[in-house]
Amino acid sequence: MKNATIDITSGTFPPDRNGSQAAMEKIGKYLVTRKLGEGATSEVYLCHDPFADRKVAIKVVFPDTLTDDENRKLFRKLFITEASLAGKLTHPHIVQIFDAVVDEGISYVVMEYVDGGTLEPHCNPASLLPVDRIVEIIFKCTRALDYANRAGVIHRDIKPANILLHGESDIKISDFGSALITTSMVTQVSGIGSPAYMSPQQIKEHPLTLQTDIYSLGVVMYQLLTGQLPFQASNNFSMMYQITNVEPPPPASKRREIAFAVERIVRKAMQKELELRYQNWDEFSDDLAAVISSEQAVQKKEDFADSEKFNLLRGLPFFANFGDAELWEVMRISSWEYCKPGKALMFEGEAGDFFCLLASGEVKVIKQGKLLNILSRGECFGEMAYIAGATGSVRSADIVALSESRVITIYNKDLDQASDICRHKFDRAFMAILVDRLSLSNTRLIGV
Repeated sequence: MKNATIDITSGTFPPDRNGSQAAMEKIGKYLVTRKLGEGATSEVYLCHDPFADRKVAIKVVFPDTLTDDENRKLFRKLFITEASLAGKLTHPHIVQIFDAVVDEGISYVVMEYVDGGTLEPHCNPASLLPVDRIVEIIFKCTRALDYANRAGVIHRDIKPANILLHGESDIKISDFGSALITTSMVTQVSGIGSPAYMSPQQIKEHPLTLQTDIYSLGVVMYQLLTGQLPFQASNNFSMMYQITNVEPPPPASKRREIAFAVERIVRKAMQKELELRYQNWDEFSDDLAAVISSEQAVQKKEDFADSEKFNLLRGLPFFANFGDAELWEVMRISSWEYCKPGKALMFEGEAGDFFCLLASGEVKVIKQGKLLNILSRGECFGEMAYIAGATGSVRSADIVALSESRVITIYNKDLDQASDICRHKFDRAFMAILVDRLSLSNTRLIGV
C-alpha cells in the first residue's frame, strides 16, 4: 500500500492508509531508524532495540487486516501463527523472532535484522549464481528446515522471496506466517502458499508433512539453477494443473554446466509421488553434501565448503551431543587447516591459548623426543589450554602431523564468546575425555 499513514509512536492507526506518511519515532520500546518495505498487509521497519543494543526488523500489520471481517480472518490467523514462534526457532539459518505484540491498537513482530536481500534477484537468467554456490545455499536450507521440522514446524511457503542471502552463501529462512505447527491442536488453514512453489499434495489439500517443504525447496533450486520456474503458466489454475500432471523440463536442458548428480537431486526433490520424493531432510542434505565433496576432491585440499565442514563435525564422536545450531556455531568460531605430514602443530613447553580436533588423518604425540601416542580422526589435543582457564597452560608435548590431516583449531577467547549451551556441550565433551583417560590410566596401573 503506497503512502500509508501510521502513527506508530502512539500505537494507533488512522482510519485509512491514504495520504502522506507521518514521521515515526518508536514502535513500542523500539526506536525506528527507517522503513525497509511494505506489502499488502504490513510494513517492515529497521529499528534499534535499546535494551539489547542491536538492530531489529519489525513487521507492523495494518489494523484492518486484524479485524473480525470474514475476508480478513485469514491474515489474523497467519499473523498469530508467526507471532507464536517468538523464541522457539533459534538456528543460524532461520530469522529469529524475538518478540510479538497483538492487541487492538497495534500488532507487530520483532525479528532479527539481516543485512542483505532475498534470493529473488538470482532467479533472473542474467544474474544466476554459480552452481556450487547454489548447492551450498540449498544445503543450508535443508538443515534449517530439518531443525524447524524437529521443532514441529512445516514452513509451507518456501520460495526465493522468503530466503535471505547474506554474504557469499549464508542464508536465513524467513516468514513463518504460513507455517503448519504440527504440535498445535488448533485447526490449521488449508490452501496456504505460493502456487508456483506448492507441492501436488498442497494443491490437492492433502495432509501435509515435511515432504511438502522438500518439494518447494526443489522448485527453488530448479529456479536458481535455470533462471526460470519449472512450470510456465498464465494463471494459477494452469500452474496447478501442470504441477499435479506434467513433468518439468530437465534443468540441464536450460543450463549446460548443471551436472547429472545435481539434476538428479532436483528431480528427486520434485517428485510428485511422496514415495519417490526424499523421505526426510537428511537424505536431501546427504546427496547435496556428496556433490559438494566430489567437487572439492578435484579442487585444492585447503578449501573447505561449509557443507563439508558441517558433515565432518556431525560425524565426529566429540560432537555427538551437539545440535545443528551448536555445530554451525562451532564452524563460526573455528579455523580449518589442511596439514601435510611432518607439520608441527604444537610445541612442548610453549604457552597454549587454543586446542585442536582432528577432522581426518593422524598426528603423533612426542615428549622429549619419544613417541607417546598416535591420535586419529575425532580426537582432540591441547584441550588443557582451555580446561585450565585463567591459570593458563603450558604444552606438555609436541604434536606433529603423521599423515595428511584436516585440523580444526579453536582459540580460547573465541569459545569464551560462544553461547552458553555451546560452551556447556564442550565442557561435557572434555569431561568425557578426561574420564576415559583416567579410566585407561587405572586399567594400566591395575595391569602392572
